Amino acid sequence: MTSSQIPRGINALIPGARTAATPGERAASQLLHLRTAHVPVPVLAAAAELIAPHLDDPDPVTREAALAVHARLLAALDDAAPGR
Repeated sequence: MTSSQIPRGINALIPGARTAATPGERAASQLLHLRTAHVPVPVLAAAAELIAPHLDDPDPVTREAALAVHARLLAALDDAAPGR
C-alpha cells in the first residue's frame, strides 16, 4: 500500500471494505474517539430519535453501538434539563 492509498483523517478510523465492516462496527470505531461535543439540545433530541430505529437491528454490533449511543444521548439530554 503506497502512502497515497493509506486512509487519512476520519477515514483512517473507519474500517474499510477490506474488513467488510458492519454499520455498527463503523459507528463504534468513530465513537471510540469521541470524548466531548457541544451541540444544541434539539440536535441531541433529533439524534436520539434518528438512532432509535437501530435499537432492534438484527446485527448485534450495530444494535450494541446504537444502544450505547442512545443511552449517552439520553443522559446528555437529562443533564441539559432545566434546573440542573
